[in-house]
Amino acid sequence: MVVCTCGKSAVVKTSWTNRNPGRRFFGCPTIGSNCPFLGWLDPPMCPRSVDIIPGLLRRINAFRGVVEELEEQRSKYKKYIIISWYFGVDVGCWVVKQSFVMVVIDQ
Repeated sequence: MVVCTCGKSAVVKTSWTNRNPGRRFFGCPTIGSNCPFLGWLDPPMCPRSVDIIPGLLRRINAFRGVVEELEEQRSKYKKYIIISWYFGVDVGCWVVKQSFVMVVIDQ
């Protein structure tokens, strides 16, 4: 067991810096403490991993943003469908009719 300089049992944390992406280390369990760095749990990463992992993390975060947008759209369309069922309105035809009317008016 690794003990922090403050006397508490150290916890395993993960570094997400560009120099050590995904590398685990021992740290103080107190959030915001000024205890010094205790040491690495994982061995150093090869240079190729250090180059590739930050780019992969950026791509994952970008995809998460896209997924959130699509889930918001899905939720909105689900509400439209529920409203159309409740009122007996065909929302799909209504959207097409509105689009057609706007095209005719614009010309």
